[in-house]
Amino acid sequence: MSNGRYAMTLVADYLRQMPADASCHQFCKGVTAAIRKRYLPFWKTDKEAVIERLRQHPEERLCASAAIYSRRRREVWLVGDCQCLIGGQLFDNPKPYEQKLAEQRALKVNELLSTGMTVTQILTDDIARRSIIPQMLEAMHGQNITYAVIDGFPIPENRILIVTLNFQPCEIVLATDGYPFLCPTLQESEQQLKQQRETDPLNIGCFKATKAFTPGNNSFDDRTYIRFKV
Repeated sequence: MSNGRYAMTLVADYLRQMPADASCHQFCKGVTAAIRKRYLPFWKTDKEAVIERLRQHPEERLCASAAIYSRRRREVWLVGDCQCLIGGQLFDNPKPYEQKLAEQRALKVNELLSTGMTVTQILTDDIARRSIIPQMLEAMHGQNITYAVIDGFPIPENRILIVTLNFQPCEIVLATDGYPFLCPTLQESEQQLKQQRETDPLNIGCFKATKAFTPGNNSFDDRTYIRFKV
């Protein structure tokens, strides 16, 4: 199981037992402690050394994002790079560095195409993505500093997007950023994703990403979609 998937299961477990009236602040404190506990087995040797190692290498932390609806508080919390539609209005909370690196990768891909490489060759071996990985790792040092994630380290709550609903009935969609074009229905969102894969599998056009569609996969990133009325 990857670090991200394991972190997701821990966040889900925490949400199941969290008080229904918990605030976003209480969630952040509690889920951070829950993740932090999973680092405990490594502290038997040197706790400070382990924490310093994780501080210097954020890519090794258990890490997840979450889009949460609090029914008691009528709030949507976007902790990390996820997105939502509320009454048809889009809200998202992207990582601050991602678009810049996506643009850089797109330039590199176009450069490779101009030298004669084919789309298939780049999909099979994305040299352009590899070229930005050092910068991606460097940018991750902003984790829970310039942007929020759930990783066992204190979450800067000013980096969380909180949307407060009024008391009018509305429809909510919560989703990961695996949907480049979030729509009011799953079918429409999947259709937009399918169209993106067919027309721009390298993700270098109107929608730019730090990775392309992997051959054999119907998406370029993990995706989750839920729609409900309140």
